Amino acid sequence: MSEETIQSPEDAARAVLMKNRFRGFLPVVVDVETGGFNCATDALLEIAAHTLDIDLNGQLSPGEAVHFHVQPFAGANIEDAALEVTGIKPFSPLRAADTEQNALGRSFQVVRRAIRRYDCKRAILVGHNAHFDLGFLNAAVARCGIKRNPFHPFSVFDTATLAGATLGQTVLARAIETAGIGWDPKQAHSARYDAAKTAELFCVMLNSIAPVHQAWVTRDDEEE
Repeated sequence: MSEETIQSPEDAARAVLMKNRFRGFLPVVVDVETGGFNCATDALLEIAAHTLDIDLNGQLSPGEAVHFHVQPFAGANIEDAALEVTGIKPFSPLRAADTEQNALGRSFQVVRRAIRRYDCKRAILVGHNAHFDLGFLNAAVARCGIKRNPFHPFSVFDTATLAGATLGQTVLARAIETAGIGWDPKQAHSARYDAAKTAELFCVMLNSIAPVHQAWVTRDDEEE
């Protein structure tokens, strides 16, 4: 690890905790808003990514966030029903939308910086019904010809599954409310807002099971 990446003993200790917690993978929350359900044909309209931090007690917290409005790719399909849910006006100049290439490139810069900070080998996508977000992310990466995608190509941490197991809720809004996190339905279906709230939810759930994880780690160390 370079001296540029780790600036203090505390940073080095946090890097070890993060790397060991997820086998060298760095969880990064991603949320996308789209023009439909088909990642091959439907437009990517918004993307937000939220890195995570860890303290010296192994507790996770939301870290750096990045968000972009995205221009629909040439020939993209956009369903009216999808726009009714999100309220997005895809061709409004007020969106100040970026191309997919720029939005992904700048998002990946933030992700790679976090990967280096925590000495991890790759990011792993965290999302609510995460394979939906990963499908659109991978499709956009392929369209843009990006060769170095920092995310694992198929593995995810799905907060819908985690919330069902830990909170008894699978709907994002209900899981967040059950976890005691504030939720504003008026801001929902914005990639920026949903990613931020999903990051909070993931941290609450993972922090709640940290003692269980530590017990397994301790047992494995004793057996060795």
